[in-house]
Amino acid sequence: MGLPEPPELGAAALPAGTYAGTTVFVTGGGTGLGKAIATEFARLGASIAVASRKAEHLDAAVADLTPVADAAGHGGRVMVTTCDIRDPDSVAAAFDAVEAELGLPGVLINNAAANFPVPAEEMSPNAWRTVVDITLNGTFFCAREFGRRHILAGVPGSIVNIGASYAWTGGPGFAHSAAAKAGVKNMVESLAVEWGPYGIQVNGLVPGLFPHEDMTADIKGNLARTHEKDACQPAMRVGRVRELGWAATFLASPYARFISGHTLVVDGANWQRRTLTNPPVVTVRDQMGMGPFTG
Repeated sequence: MGLPEPPELGAAALPAGTYAGTTVFVTGGGTGLGKAIATEFARLGASIAVASRKAEHLDAAVADLTPVADAAGHGGRVMVTTCDIRDPDSVAAAFDAVEAELGLPGVLINNAAANFPVPAEEMSPNAWRTVVDITLNGTFFCAREFGRRHILAGVPGSIVNIGASYAWTGGPGFAHSAAAKAGVKNMVESLAVEWGPYGIQVNGLVPGLFPHEDMTADIKGNLARTHEKDACQPAMRVGRVRELGWAATFLASPYARFISGHTLVVDGANWQRRTLTNPPVVTVRDQMGMGPFTG
């Protein structure tokens, strides 16, 4: 049987207009899970600011999110801005642009990240630095910019950092990303305490398997190689992207004001799955179809 399907696309988990008059800043919000999250905020009346390094992602955000915001009927708008979250000056310039056009963002969704599978012994220093720089440093630079502006303005706000379950468990084949996401999880807990007195709540949101159009090659390959994928999930199904969007809109909403420093995993309990007997160990190299390491 598994877990029931969610309500249909377009349903809302919060009252209509919950985010009317609120600007939501989403990094990497032009495609994939970031766009799914931005869509649900737009349905609830938010104005959406999407930041990305890629022009095609920004164009996609305008094309896909504007009709949603218009249909919501609460005056929400959509704007985009180029931003390299690895560069604090670029982050500050993006916030300047958003604040000038839509006002100070009330919600920040730190969604942008980098990831690709590679055995640790094959990982170049540049690969390590790139993933950590985008995923960990970029998340901090955006959170820092948001926090500083809200503290100076004396107004409350909400940050949601997108994490990963291997922040707790480790991620063989993804040592760079797992280490970075562990830092992101810790950042949630640290900043929630530091900035709570200023009215800023900080939470994390961890997605499970949510098939979408912008999946990385390793996820696509995993889905292609595994028959009956739903049967590999305790829920007996994968996630629907709107379910992640609903979780994000709740965490940042007025109905979750006393939730801070928490990381919510939305994966149908998949990351907690255990078996009574241990399966054979298959090395990361074998899983990737790689031969012996030769240095």
